[in-house]
Amino acid sequence: MEKQRAFIILIIVLIATSIVTLINLPLQLGLDLRGGSQLTIQLQTTPEVPEITPEKLEGVRTVIDNRVNGLGVSEAVVQSVGRDRILVQLPGVNDPQEAERVLGGTAQLDFRTETDNSEIQAQYQIRQQELGELIFQAQLLQGEELTAQEAKIKTKQVEIAELSQKLYTKSELNGEKLKKAGYQPSQQGNDWEVVLEFNDEGGKLFADLTKSIAGTGRTLGIFLDNKLISAPGVSAEYATTGIMGGTATISGGGGFTLEQARELALQLEGGALPLPVKIVENRTVGATLGQDSIRRSIVAGICGLALVLIFMGVYYRLPGIIADVSLIIYALLNLACFSIAGVTLTLPGIAGFLLSIGMAVDANVLIFERTREELRDGKTLYRSVESGFYRAFSSILDGNVTTLIACAALFWLGSGLVKGFALTLGIGVVLSMFTALTCSRTFLLIVVLGFPAIRQRPELFCPNIKPVVNN
Repeated sequence: MEKQRAFIILIIVLIATSIVTLINLPLQLGLDLRGGSQLTIQLQTTPEVPEITPEKLEGVRTVIDNRVNGLGVSEAVVQSVGRDRILVQLPGVNDPQEAERVLGGTAQLDFRTETDNSEIQAQYQIRQQELGELIFQAQLLQGEELTAQEAKIKTKQVEIAELSQKLYTKSELNGEKLKKAGYQPSQQGNDWEVVLEFNDEGGKLFADLTKSIAGTGRTLGIFLDNKLISAPGVSAEYATTGIMGGTATISGGGGFTLEQARELALQLEGGALPLPVKIVENRTVGATLGQDSIRRSIVAGICGLALVLIFMGVYYRLPGIIADVSLIIYALLNLACFSIAGVTLTLPGIAGFLLSIGMAVDANVLIFERTREELRDGKTLYRSVESGFYRAFSSILDGNVTTLIACAALFWLGSGLVKGFALTLGIGVVLSMFTALTCSRTFLLIVVLGFPAIRQRPELFCPNIKPVVNN
C-alpha cells in the first residue's frame, strides 16, 4: 500500500500542476479555429536566373520558413504551391502588413567607407540640413500644404540617397559574412539597436575597415537594401588595429523601435532570399470553422466522451468507473502538455487528441478483459488484477510503439497540419500508457487492498462469477 500511496500523491500533484498550467497558459487555436494571416509569395526571375527550378523554390521556402520560426508563430504552414509560389499561413497574426515586411524583405546588408570627395560631402551635408528644415516645417502644416511638403521631403530624400551612393565606396563586408544578428536596448535606453556578429572572415574585414577610417573624420556607412541607415565614425584609438572582436551595432540613425529592431534582426538572421519575391496575395483569414462550428464540435466531443464513460461503467462495472476517472485525468494531463509544449490546436490536432483518447480506452479494455480471464480461472481478485496488468502490458506496449513510429514518420516527413496531428497523437499515446499503468492500476489496487468488502465481491469486476472467499 505504501507504493500506491506514493502514486496517489504523485497523481494529485500532477492534477494540481495541470490545472495551474491550463489557467496560466491557455491553449492556442490554429488558423482554422481562430483565423490569422495568409500570404502567397511568387518568385521572380532575374537575368542571372532566368528559370525557377525546384531547387531554387526549395531554397526560398527554407529561408521563409526560418523567418516564420523567428516570428514565434506556432503551427505555421509554409509550403510550395505550383512551380513558383509559396503559401504561408500564420495563425493568430492579425497584422498581414507586418508579416509581409518580415517575410518578403530582402535585407541586403553591406558596409561602405566614406570617400575623400569634399564636394560630394558638402552637398550631402547641405541636403541633410535642408531635409531637417523641411521635416520641421511639416510639423506646422496641415491639409494640402502638408501634402505638398511631404512631396518635397520625398524628393529631398531621393537626392540624399543618390548622393550617399556616390559618397560611399563598397567593401567586401556584407551580410554573407554575418554569423548572428540580434537586438538590444541602446545605451541611451530610449530606443533599440541591432547587434551583429560576423564570422572570422567578416571580423577581419570589419577590423580592416574601421582601421582605415579611424581618426580621419570619415564615417563607416551601413547600408540596408542599398539605403544608408547609419554612418558612425571611428575614433583615433582604433587607428592601429581597428575594432577587433567581429561585432557591430546598427543604431538606425534616430534609433529603432523594438519592432523595427526585431524585424531587421530577423531578416538578417534568416538570411537573404536567393531570388526576389513578390507578395501576390496578403489577406487576413477568418476562422474557417466559425464559432458555431467550434461550439458544435465541442458539444459532439463532450457527448462522445460521456457515452464512452457510461459504456465503461455499465459494461466493466467497478473497473469501468475507475477507468472513467483515469480517462478524465488523462484528458487533463494531455491538455496541460499541449499548453507546455506550445501546441496550437487545429482541426487535425483535435482529431489526433480524440484518437489518442480512443487508444487510452483500448488500453483499459485490454487490462480489464485479462483481469476477467484470470478471475474465471479461479484466481483471487488481487492476483487477477496484477496478472491482468502484467498480461496486457505487452499488447498495450506493442500497439502504442507502432503508433509512435507512425507519428514520428508523419512529424518528420510531414508539414504544417500533418505535424500537428502527429504531435498531438504522439503526446496522447505516451500519456495514455502512463495513465493506464499508473492511475488505473493504482486506483484498482487501492480499492482491492484497502476495502475488504469489495475484495470479497469479484462480481463487481466480472459478472456471473462466484465470490472468492480466500485471498
